[in-house]
Amino acid sequence: MAGTATDGRVQRGNETRRAVLGRAVEVASVEGLGALSIGRLATDLGLSKSGVFAAFGSKEELQLSTVRAARRIFYDVVIAPHEQEAPGLSKLRALCASWVGYARDRVFPGGCFFQSVSAEFNTQPGPIRDALAEAARDWEGLLIDLVRAARAAGELTPAAEPEQLAFLLVAAMETANAQSLLLDEPARFDRAAAVIDRTLTAFAS
Repeated sequence: MAGTATDGRVQRGNETRRAVLGRAVEVASVEGLGALSIGRLATDLGLSKSGVFAAFGSKEELQLSTVRAARRIFYDVVIAPHEQEAPGLSKLRALCASWVGYARDRVFPGGCFFQSVSAEFNTQPGPIRDALAEAARDWEGLLIDLVRAARAAGELTPAAEPEQLAFLLVAAMETANAQSLLLDEPARFDRAAAVIDRTLTAFAS
């Protein structure tokens, strides 16, 4: 019986974490990670504050868990659908298009989660900034690796410098996301898609 009771508590705890993080990524993408609090999320979800606190223990852990949850969602939506594709130009194009779709479709209500929350912590050293920086480096690093693979396969010319080209692609994506939110112009994503296509075509062998 004790084992059954323990299993039940673990299950309820996991369910609480999932519910809280589902709400937390929505709130943070619109209002920032600083807007998260155990009390607010408990109220939003009709949960006990003590139950939410037991699931996370501190506001910082809640924020870090929210970043990790957002990374899992990003992976599932943007990267996983193309994971089995061979590295190269086709996969690079597909991932860029996938990112544009993720931001355009508002997978997170505030647009790209990571762009929304990063400004809060750009100048605040600590574990949250480290987690956000890791996410940014991993995404850009994936694009860099794909540019290198495309060059090695002869799909892109040697002039396609991996770090520089990845920087240009990320800049087009993030500019479209920011301007679509600020100006309420979803067509900015069409411009980004066109810029990405023309940039990659210009370097294609």
